[in-house]
Amino acid sequence: MTQNKPGYGKMNREYGMQMFSTPPEQDGPVWMVNFMKYKEHATYADGSRGISGREADDLYSPLEILHDIGAELAFIGDVELQLAGKDIKWDRIGVVKYPTRQAFLGMQNRKDFQDKHEHKEAGMEFTFVIGCQPADLDDSFRVKSSTWDSLEHAPTDEDGPIMVVHLLKFTEGGRRGGMEEYQSKAFTVAQKHGGGAAAIFNVEGTIMGDGREWDEVRFIAYPSMRAFMAVVQDPERLEAQVEHRTVAIADTYTVVVRPRNDTFTSHGPI
Repeated sequence: MTQNKPGYGKMNREYGMQMFSTPPEQDGPVWMVNFMKYKEHATYADGSRGISGREADDLYSPLEILHDIGAELAFIGDVELQLAGKDIKWDRIGVVKYPTRQAFLGMQNRKDFQDKHEHKEAGMEFTFVIGCQPADLDDSFRVKSSTWDSLEHAPTDEDGPIMVVHLLKFTEGGRRGGMEEYQSKAFTVAQKHGGGAAAIFNVEGTIMGDGREWDEVRFIAYPSMRAFMAVVQDPERLEAQVEHRTVAIADTYTVVVRPRNDTFTSHGPI
């Protein structure tokens, strides 16, 4: 990995070494989930200014390099609303699927990547980069976007599909206890309005962050913000949240994202 120390987060060298030392025969795809917070104004090393942090990150976007190493931009979108986690206000969520952990590490040392990286350094205030693996997902919980046009809160030009992204740290026993109880009720309510799981990931490790450890990232798709708000206000879901979800979760961020690129809703994390 590059020896430069980024200014937008703390590198987890233990997880980095774990990835680096993975034998080739045991290596395979890894999904890097990125939570991004931008500077108001990009700050370059030479002192130049004039664009926003978001615009600098758009210049960074290494899509050609990702394609060259066999990686795929699986999801990206801008945060429209943040519902949980007040210490960091996130601006954008992105997920890149790398063919192997070695491909992710090797990209850091490419000169063309390092040349682009000045834009990320200039524009990013803080980021989580979280290595993940897809969790087993019951098909009954999966979103069925083919039904969206027939729903009461169908997507429109003014209010199109959204993705609610949950970053979760569970209490001891919370995943198998309260969270399972909550999700069985919450998904039933969500499905009445077209909502459902697009992808659920188990966290393998956080390569960039603030030292906190996480357990799971959930991508829950809805046909519209109106559909999501109908679920939020449903009394059955509210009761389940108080009784089960609150005691199951030790730490969380929840954001509502308008996707610009979304492969999860149609295909899941493949």
